[in-house]
Amino acid sequence: MSDIHGRLDMFEEVLEKINLKDSDTLYILGDVIDRGPNPVKILLKLMEMPNVICLVGNHELMAAECLTFLMKEITDMSIEELDEKTLNNLVTWQYNGSKSTIDEFLALDRETRVEVIEFIKDFSIFEELTVNDTDYILVHAGLGNFSKDKDLEDYSLYDLVWPRADYEIKYFDDIYVISGHTPTQLIEENPNPGFIYRANNHIAIDCGTSFPGGRLAALCLETGEEFYSTPNPEEYE
Repeated sequence: MSDIHGRLDMFEEVLEKINLKDSDTLYILGDVIDRGPNPVKILLKLMEMPNVICLVGNHELMAAECLTFLMKEITDMSIEELDEKTLNNLVTWQYNGSKSTIDEFLALDRETRVEVIEFIKDFSIFEELTVNDTDYILVHAGLGNFSKDKDLEDYSLYDLVWPRADYEIKYFDDIYVISGHTPTQLIEENPNPGFIYRANNHIAIDCGTSFPGGRLAALCLETGEEFYSTPNPEEYE
């Protein structure tokens, strides 16, 4: 899955549809939080699920930096620490839908807040898998500043969580890159907006939980099956 964006209702619906077992591993490719109404409730649920591996998205990257600052009591000293970089981070995060995350986070007790921040900071940057003799790279956004000569370790965190994947080029001939970040409604060449998109050894699984008619998707790598939540009503914002 990818880009749940605070939609606990969709997450629970898809979990039920995929019938996740203890022997399964669920990979979530970032952007669990922000926009939707229950981002922190999803994090707390994930913290109790031992068979889930979360990858960092750009929204978690923003949150990890900003929530640490919000943990501090507002004093003269903390205000002085609000330098231009921290202020820009807070403004950027707010622009990208942080309100629901902040509201739920601040309602937690201090110990749980610390646990949530540590959980987010422990998210993976990428994962490499082989399933049924097929190789996959899992990453939030894509491979920014791509070069076939680069090892994955040579990409910056920014390269992996911010620049959108280029679906018109094939990164590798023998490896599939699975990513979120770009809602499939925004892929111009996609004949089925709002559904998983496959082309040029890309698999795009962000199906736009915040979009009118958008949904949360899950892909089973063993069988190729696709699972979807009920789409948003058209009036959803």
